[in-house]
Amino acid sequence: MDQSSQDNSPLFQTYARAPLAFERGEGVWLESRDGRRFLDLSGGIAVNLLGHAHPHLVEALKAQAEKLWHTSNLFEIPGQTRLAERLIENTFADKAFFTNSGAEALECAIKTARRYHYVSGHPERYRIITFEGAFHGRTLATIAAGGQAKYLEGFGPKVEGFDQLRFGDHEALRLAATGSEVAAILIEPIQGEGGIRGVPPQCLVGLRQLCDEHGILLIYDEVQTGVGRTGRFYAYEHSGAAPDIMASAKGIGGGFPMGVCLATNEAAKGMTAGTHGTTYGGNPLAMAVGNAVLDVVLAEGFLEEVRRKALLFKQSLASLADRFPDVIESIRGEGLLIGLKMHVPNTRMIAALRDAGVVAAPAGDNVVRLLPPLTITVEEIRLAMERIESAAADLSAPLQRASA
Repeated sequence: MDQSSQDNSPLFQTYARAPLAFERGEGVWLESRDGRRFLDLSGGIAVNLLGHAHPHLVEALKAQAEKLWHTSNLFEIPGQTRLAERLIENTFADKAFFTNSGAEALECAIKTARRYHYVSGHPERYRIITFEGAFHGRTLATIAAGGQAKYLEGFGPKVEGFDQLRFGDHEALRLAATGSEVAAILIEPIQGEGGIRGVPPQCLVGLRQLCDEHGILLIYDEVQTGVGRTGRFYAYEHSGAAPDIMASAKGIGGGFPMGVCLATNEAAKGMTAGTHGTTYGGNPLAMAVGNAVLDVVLAEGFLEEVRRKALLFKQSLASLADRFPDVIESIRGEGLLIGLKMHVPNTRMIAALRDAGVVAAPAGDNVVRLLPPLTITVEEIRLAMERIESAAADLSAPLQRASA
């Protein structure tokens, strides 16, 4: 979009949008208003977990839309109870609070941790340890938690109570955990926006032990990594180190806006009537779709198949990186949360992919994110590889000529 178009737009100009408008989607495919078809390896930034217009999700939404849209949380919502029970049955958690977004799920997680220490007789314990490179949302609290200057600039004083540590600095973490005001440690098992940077399983185990030693709550941000994205229902399962509180969103709604804060009974003991609330969170439409997503993801063999396809995709991408080392430095990620660490600017690769008919997403540390639907087929992975190779070749050719 050129500057004059931006000036005339009725929208806040907070996005540098690509010059594309999509009309419809089916499975892994998107079709633009001018009739072009693209392989969607962005998935609405890890949201469209089961692709576009998945028949089971469409039917669930239509059926609920014909019955009831909204009542508020002043009344019981049976779909909430059912979805909460299923999440609890398949995770560490005992309690669930439904939200509209990942940022709201993180806000709930932060409040839950602080409230826990308050009702435990330690109101001074309110500080949250976080890590550089993290992204936890766009509210005033969550940009403070993420700590990135580009998101904090211009919004007044940073919300108090968040302490960022350097990613991977174990000594600084051990020292910080001894602080008498520390309530919780908040971490993404794999940093998404930060460049698909994973925390090694043994480090998460050590983190769990550190929290237990100092009476600190462990919070996972699994907004991007959850609901099968990494080949397990939640990414923490790869380490076995369960949190006390966890935020989930994006894929859990399969494209419908929703999130959830999950917690153990102990961690949630301070969240009593009147301490937190939401108008839209957990509405019947969202709950119908969320339950439909779990129908698919928790079906026997589904996650095993995700892991099998992810292995094929990553092996193919590793081979591609070997053939175009001037373009792609390395392959990162777990399951179908895949990052291409680039030698060329990631924006150039994303543009080249778009020219080749592939939609991808950027990330920090000069990474291109590939976040396809978990329903992508082996044949679609092969087709995606052909197009990714075409994009890499287009970028590599000028580099080869320049070095000749």
